[in-house]
Amino acid sequence: MGTPALLQLDALKATSPRKATLVILAVSVTALLVLVGVIYGHGRASAVPGWVSWLPALNATLNATSAAFLVLAYVAIRRRDVVAHSRRMLTALGASALFLVSYIVYHSVHGDTRFGGAGLIRPAYFFILVTHVVLSAVALPMVFMSLFFSLSGRFARHRQVARYTFPVWLYVSVTGVLVFAMLRVWG
Repeated sequence: MGTPALLQLDALKATSPRKATLVILAVSVTALLVLVGVIYGHGRASAVPGWVSWLPALNATLNATSAAFLVLAYVAIRRRDVVAHSRRMLTALGASALFLVSYIVYHSVHGDTRFGGAGLIRPAYFFILVTHVVLSAVALPMVFMSLFFSLSGRFARHRQVARYTFPVWLYVSVTGVLVFAMLRVWG
């Protein structure tokens, strides 16, 4: 089974996995700190523009798109269709990247949204939210590592990392949609 050369980058082939891991961890920690600072470093803007109100729905759509393409990519690789798998994974990555930008914009302008649910739904919501947030922080370096191993042609290592990355990333994408839905109903 040949792998198309366009899926590999020569610069990454020359990079050691140890160096890549250190860079990925540094970038991931920095990104998470910036994200926390942007989101929680201030309160809600005094005048929130009207267009901001549709960003949560866009975020949910991007999370759903990511989840759908993750599943489609999994199906493709199980059929050994590496090209379709690669395209679908890049689409999932693109949707997740757009989500992250939109999420930062929304929270930097709007601030947090309070959950108004009561009773049994409240602990269920917070369980989903906390696991979503914690696993999203874990998923970021896992996605980068998986991408690094793939683009550097280290497919055995890619498979090892992707085996864990896929369910974590899928969970984060699906629970992102659930958090949105729960906030729409009980927000």
